[in-house]
Amino acid sequence: MGPDDLNRLRWQCRRGLLELDLVLERFLEKYGDRLEGEHLSSFQTLLTYTDDELWDLVRARTECRDARFAELVQWLRGCRDRTGFQSI
Repeated sequence: MGPDDLNRLRWQCRRGLLELDLVLERFLEKYGDRLEGEHLSSFQTLLTYTDDELWDLVRARTECRDARFAELVQWLRGCRDRTGFQSI
């Protein structure tokens, strides 16, 4: 993925929830260069989720039942922990 593609993806990650914005920003910093093929397609699908749906996955309030997203959700959860926003 080139720099222009990454910038477009960064723009798609802008959300209404600050906490989710922070997680997605850190996710792209850490994993953006790994997002190709299935990972990229799965991540783009996750971005179609509502803020509440995606945030519940990140906080582990709901379990990821789709194997296509399992690894990405784990990566996102790891980024959440570094922001200081912990699950309650």
